[in-house]
Amino acid sequence: MRRPRLLPLALAAVAASLPACSSGSGGTGGGATTTTSTTTTTTTTPPVIGGSRPVTVHVPSSYKAGTKVPLVMMLHGYGFQASIEEAYLDITDQSNAQGFIYAMPQGTTDSTGSPFWNASNACCNFDGSTVDDSTYLSTVITEIEAAYTIDPKQVYLFGHSNGGFMSYRMACDHADQIAAIAVLAGDMPDDVSMCKPKQPVSILHIQGTADMSISYTGGMINGNAYPGATTAVSDWVTLDGCSATADTSSPNLDLDTMLAGAETTVTKYGSCMPGGAAELWTIMGGGHIPNLTPNFTPDAIQFLTSHARP
Repeated sequence: MRRPRLLPLALAAVAASLPACSSGSGGTGGGATTTTSTTTTTTTTPPVIGGSRPVTVHVPSSYKAGTKVPLVMMLHGYGFQASIEEAYLDITDQSNAQGFIYAMPQGTTDSTGSPFWNASNACCNFDGSTVDDSTYLSTVITEIEAAYTIDPKQVYLFGHSNGGFMSYRMACDHADQIAAIAVLAGDMPDDVSMCKPKQPVSILHIQGTADMSISYTGGMINGNAYPGATTAVSDWVTLDGCSATADTSSPNLDLDTMLAGAETTVTKYGSCMPGGAAELWTIMGGGHIPNLTPNFTPDAIQFLTSHARP
């Protein structure tokens, strides 16, 4: 049974008191979590992943060393602990049901005490920190692959807001490690020439048209531009070598409990290079922190796990 979706209200309250990704200041600092691993078959002490910034790793009870499984890494939004983002997205249920290993790294904290990822000029390194989250997260993936039997063709990222910006950054910088990403209310760098993936990555962008923190149509944060949902997906249509012809024939999805009916349109781009795909799920009238329906996370995870690297 899935847990009740009570966190959107709490997250909205937090977002109201923070600059979300629309303003703020930042710094270095250390926001780490304690490494944990869930299993019913062994009492072996789990390995510490992430060095001085330990990562929470959930290992489903079905995991057996020697049998390859996917890895899903979740990247939290600005100002949120990974544990709060997890309570909102509830990816652990899907890890248990589908048998993938699930990692929850934590960004460092800025001068306001807000966890962040140094993802792009726009979001959300407001203090000019020199922290290199791209290298850090790449190293975390490598360490998890060394500690567990991970299928290297099935490494996926799921990012929200600032974590979505960081997911795009990782796809640009470390396409050789990542098969697919799902981004909720994040964005690409405004200058697409900064994105130089070594190979195709499958991209799912999910965003509400009424997002007041990261505008669906693009905008500015502290004078730094971000392109918007349709441009971000269009960038990856080009990067993945997809056809520019949009397929809008898929039925609408119901992803937000506060909006009537199936409010989310689905736009797909096909005929991509092997390993590439690009989809845009537009939540009509949806905000920055949608009130998620029970099928939101399973649907997003299904996109990821159906786009293994060839």
